[in-house]
Amino acid sequence: MSDLDIRCATPVDIDTALRFWREAAEGTSISDDRDGVARLVDRDPEALILAERDGVLVGTVIAGFDGWRCHLYRLAVHPGHRRQGIAAALLAAAEERFVRLGGRRVDAMVLVRNELAHHAWHAAGYGPQEQWRRWVKPLG
Repeated sequence: MSDLDIRCATPVDIDTALRFWREAAEGTSISDDRDGVARLVDRDPEALILAERDGVLVGTVIAGFDGWRCHLYRLAVHPGHRRQGIAAALLAAAEERFVRLGGRRVDAMVLVRNELAHHAWHAAGYGPQEQWRRWVKPLG
């Protein structure tokens, strides 16, 4: 098994990331389209972090920082590459970014029904914050 390369996405990676999420991520979001991801990469070029092995995308995480809080989205590892430390490497890269930017606490969006993800997040030192519920409103 070759080394894992961790890097920030560029505009040429957008379509690959979208295809990857359809295969490796649970669920989709209203912003999981080319325009939404392009805005992310344009606005914050270090936010979308990719893990590659032999030039093939095997994992992603979005490490968003709004200047106040640190948010993690789209932690996904290809099913054929799970349990090899890829998620841990992506989270380490995201957390390093947050520390560099002055972040003090990280939150993660995790689907309630995704039990496999719950185990992975717990193993990485994260825990649910039961007193909060996410409220959403689609715009437009």
